[in-house]
Amino acid sequence: MYKDKKVVVVMPAYNAALTLEKTYAEVPRDLVDEVILCDDASKDETSALAKQLGVDHVITHPRNRGYGGNQKSLYNKALEIGADIVIMVHPDYQYTPLLIPTMCNIIGEGLYPVVLASRILGKGALKGGMPLYKYVANRFLTATQNFLVSYKLSEYHTGYRAFSREVLETINFNANDDDFVFDNEMLSQIIYHGFDIAEVTCPTKYFEEASSINFARSSKYGLGVLRVSMMHRLNKWGLAKSKIYQK
Repeated sequence: MYKDKKVVVVMPAYNAALTLEKTYAEVPRDLVDEVILCDDASKDETSALAKQLGVDHVITHPRNRGYGGNQKSLYNKALEIGADIVIMVHPDYQYTPLLIPTMCNIIGEGLYPVVLASRILGKGALKGGMPLYKYVANRFLTATQNFLVSYKLSEYHTGYRAFSREVLETINFNANDDDFVFDNEMLSQIIYHGFDIAEVTCPTKYFEEASSINFARSSKYGLGVLRVSMMHRLNKWGLAKSKIYQK
């Protein structure tokens, strides 16, 4: 709880059994009221381990619904249990949960309704082992997105994010794609509806057990990102009317 605001951490999981315990151990349970993990039909023991560790709510998809579909289940559940501040942390330990208090403070004090933990601010990305091609693609896509959506972020591609309840109740995240481009659609919706976004510097770790998408999936994601940014601009100009921008 943060000043009478219920804090909920959500974890989108897929084959996270090797890293879940280390990630969960760093979640500050004196601040975080409840943790929700959604296991997207993992082939390992992610769900069983989550229950063993004492995760408050474990959702198990009987079939894989994709990264975006996973998040939809998490955010809907978080709203259902009365969350005021929702923080998404990947259970693959690529991002440390030790930044949760900082992100929670920014939203809880009413400074910003959205906080992104950026790998690009400072030297966290390359220092943490981000492949060079992913770093270059990140910089190119971010520059293009900043231009098309008329905003300025250091990156749009971090998976470590925090939202106020108002944001999740305003944007139509359930209309978004079920794949990885879901993250970018959310940020596009947030900017479209006029919410301000804060960024904090975040270290990151790339290692064998951490989740990552291959070059082909990365390419598909990059094209999806450009499509979302173009649709954002067309909707702002009144030349298109996409469902995802309806409240």
